[in-house]
Amino acid sequence: VLDEDHYGLTKIKDRILEYLSVRKLNPDSKGPILCFAGPPGVGKTSLGRSIARALGRKFQRISLGGMRDEAEIRGHRRTYIGAMPGRIIQAMKQAGTRNPVIILDEIDKLGNDFRGDPSSALLEALDPEQNFNFSDHYLNVPFDLSKVLFICTANHLENIPGPLRDRLEIISLPGYTQQEKLAIARKYILPKEMHENGLKDRELTLPDAAMNRIIREYTREAGLRNLEREIGTVCRKIARRKAEGSKPPFRVTAAGLPRLLGAPIFIDDEAERKLIPGVALGLAWTPAGGGILYIEVSAIKGKGGLTLTGQLGDVMKESAQAALTYARAKADELGIAPDFAEHTDIHIHVPAGATPKDGPSAGVTLVTALISALTGKTVRGDICMTGEITLRGRVLPVGGIKEKVLAGVARGIGHVILPAKNQKDLEEIPQELRRKIVVHTVDSIDDVLPLVFEKK
Repeated sequence: VLDEDHYGLTKIKDRILEYLSVRKLNPDSKGPILCFAGPPGVGKTSLGRSIARALGRKFQRISLGGMRDEAEIRGHRRTYIGAMPGRIIQAMKQAGTRNPVIILDEIDKLGNDFRGDPSSALLEALDPEQNFNFSDHYLNVPFDLSKVLFICTANHLENIPGPLRDRLEIISLPGYTQQEKLAIARKYILPKEMHENGLKDRELTLPDAAMNRIIREYTREAGLRNLEREIGTVCRKIARRKAEGSKPPFRVTAAGLPRLLGAPIFIDDEAERKLIPGVALGLAWTPAGGGILYIEVSAIKGKGGLTLTGQLGDVMKESAQAALTYARAKADELGIAPDFAEHTDIHIHVPAGATPKDGPSAGVTLVTALISALTGKTVRGDICMTGEITLRGRVLPVGGIKEKVLAGVARGIGHVILPAKNQKDLEEIPQELRRKIVVHTVDSIDDVLPLVFEKK
């Protein structure tokens, strides 16, 4: 059932099957509180529906977005006019069973005001050790919630209060990669949109090249909602042609997409095959997947100033300062004039100046671009890199490896440099895509430099 409704998401499906196995072996076990966290549109709510279908249990959804009244959770005392039980008890009543699957949607959007704090009221309901005698003010007798499978969804974990977050078993749903989006669009979205727009099977053909172009140039998101809209637009345009009397089948090619969807919204810079000294290719993680980051360094005559531009966050600025200190400390070994800092101004720029950037993972790229600018050596155009650096030149692990490596594969880059401690993250990348890129793992900057500079 889970495979039928959702593509990929192996870890989540495994966790649900473990839950089923435990329930089968020990029917009295307490229900865990799962929390699916991830960007909008990746299928958190529909996963809850799918789980209920797999378990053969009733499904109830409670939307917590903007809820500010504690009585919504715990109910009102009966002394008030219009008193009602809380939303959890109401959901149980609607389901008509003691063991429904209840999805608490948008748990990170709870508010609080003078009427109390609903997130604090949830502490009892969402604790398997306490919720067997949940007290609802309206019922006024303890009620057993331990048979309910609660599933919470959230976009931003940092907005969930600490004590509540501690009771949840967090399962992260990262955004989908381009390859996964293609498979989902082929298997689920296109048939659904064709059916909704009155097109029968085989009346519309959308080859992989066209689908990939929609994913790459018309949508840039972690989830699938915009992709669904764009495919829906294509289906509507074709439905109009059919309604006006054109005879199916219709075929939409990649070249013909702008006529249906307008000019592409996102255009990738073509990867430069030949870089100039002072430029290096880094890898960045964004909520919509990975991306390639150019880092440019210019060394100009001056008095030792350091300028950083490109809307960089504090952590990235600190990485740049660490890179400069490393270059000054190792100047002799690197073949740089030892007193360069006194006579040279360094300007570091990260293009796409309007996009804020932060995080430590550009450290390796910053050091490489800086050394390239100071020595005049050119960095290879077919190699991209990621990793945090220390003042001693050690390379530390970073996150988002799967998305970053797949961004390199999508851009046709042949080599990638990763921290040695990130070797374990490569298992998440499908085997056939791993073969398209050569991975070099490094422990220190000394391992990086022989790999990145072009041989004379």
